[in-house]
Amino acid sequence: QNILSRNFVLETMFTSFAVVQLMLALLAARGSVGVEERLVEPATGSKPHIVMILVDDWGWANVGYHRKDSPTPEVQTPNFDSLVSEGVELDQHYAYKFCSPSRSSLMSGRLPIHVNILNASPNIYNPNNNVSGFAGIPRNMTGMASKMKAAGYATHHVGKWDAGMATPDHTPTGRGFDTTFGYYHHANDYYNEQAGSCKYNKEQHGRIVDLWNTTGPAHGMNGTLYEEEMFKQHVLEVISSHDASTPLFLYYAPHIVHTPLQVPDVYLKRYSMIDDHDRQYYHAMVAFLDDVIGNITTALKERNFWNNTLIAVSADNGGPVYPGGGANNFPQKGGKMSNWQGGVRVNAFASGGLIPQGMRGKKVDGYVALADWYATFCALAGVDPQDERAAAAHLPPIDSLNMWPMLSGENMTSPRVEVPLSPGLISGDYKILVGDVAQAGYTGPHYPNTTNPNGGIKAVQHCGQGGCLFNIKEDPEERNDLAKTMPEVLKNMQARLEAWEDTAFNPERGNPWPEACRKAIEDYGGFWGPFLE
Repeated sequence: QNILSRNFVLETMFTSFAVVQLMLALLAARGSVGVEERLVEPATGSKPHIVMILVDDWGWANVGYHRKDSPTPEVQTPNFDSLVSEGVELDQHYAYKFCSPSRSSLMSGRLPIHVNILNASPNIYNPNNNVSGFAGIPRNMTGMASKMKAAGYATHHVGKWDAGMATPDHTPTGRGFDTTFGYYHHANDYYNEQAGSCKYNKEQHGRIVDLWNTTGPAHGMNGTLYEEEMFKQHVLEVISSHDASTPLFLYYAPHIVHTPLQVPDVYLKRYSMIDDHDRQYYHAMVAFLDDVIGNITTALKERNFWNNTLIAVSADNGGPVYPGGGANNFPQKGGKMSNWQGGVRVNAFASGGLIPQGMRGKKVDGYVALADWYATFCALAGVDPQDERAAAAHLPPIDSLNMWPMLSGENMTSPRVEVPLSPGLISGDYKILVGDVAQAGYTGPHYPNTTNPNGGIKAVQHCGQGGCLFNIKEDPEERNDLAKTMPEVLKNMQARLEAWEDTAFNPERGNPWPEACRKAIEDYGGFWGPFLE
């Protein structure tokens, strides 16, 4: 029965994929909604293949290349480590402290403070604001894939979206992807793809499925395979069927390592020596993803794409060290949901044959924000990153900065000097945090463990409105508050933070909208999907 289910889902997936390929010309009419993008000379002279991989809830200490000083058989990531050794390690790469703002930032080219700082449910709506009254990216911002599409790329999304669902404009295809196979919420179940419930006609409806296949719900595919296995197979099909004469833009956003902590037994058994439930599952899930990365690398090489490919890999936030999260950010402070380095300084690197020989194996410490991949990819694709559609709607412009000169070794200095954290700011060597900052503590090399089996850092640091001040270059673990000893630096940081906060974009997003539930139940057969025009 399992073999039949597997064959059915593969046949359904690949048949759907073939049909969708025939519809690309029609879907191409979407994208930037009538805005003609300005093409420029590609940064390398020709248009490379680009693969963006955004790993969910990936802890700093849950990858081998960050365990050189604290090696452990629990962390085995040979494929990730190999890509880092052949690429450029980004030692100061920053994301938001949790999921949706990071994904909105990446896809829009804005820092979270200028696009979205909420982890709102995708079924919300504010009927008084038809541009920004939704979860995720405002309607009139141009998505990264729309830029790539305008530059002649075939564009594909696989995995988590979490950047909007309310209208077709908010979906991956509405943001410029030719195809999409994934889910809209923060998470779903790895085995049945269910994500929450909703109320309609005074009745509570549970077990709503979140799995979408480009033009509609992925009926018949949910509940057939481990979700990351389905995503892997779809990614490999995208690569194997791609027309080599066309540049490829592939955005793979795995569900791993976000909860629920679920993984096939064959991977779990590899880590039977771990006596903590969450740590065992977490490491097993990372191992599964590492194998997927190896499959992707092999597939690109088999198609002879590798030498002309850039692979960018990042986490969407630090690892969750709260109860049930299972991650570890050792030796950094805090984790997901906090603005300590463990929550916002993330695993990241660039690799692939496009990286110049002289830069391979190097570590750079210039600041990079997740939003910066937008302008970087636009430069490589040969398209102007500026967003005229957003400007016409009086929305914030892009913040993205082109990092290719640093990645290629042309200039070893990053153009980014500040990273706002909402609330907080990194500027130069310094970082300011304000208010009561939770998770003000550290994990050990092996975490969670028997002395703290459920995980969780209960300590809170009271920074107040004046703020705590850290030199994160000299004190990367944020142990020494300099607020009292460096009052002038603190004053300057307070002023810079205030200047950033004055530019904050905070529209009223709305509340759960009944039509989302009605659509799911009556129109989509129990699946989540767009619910407004």
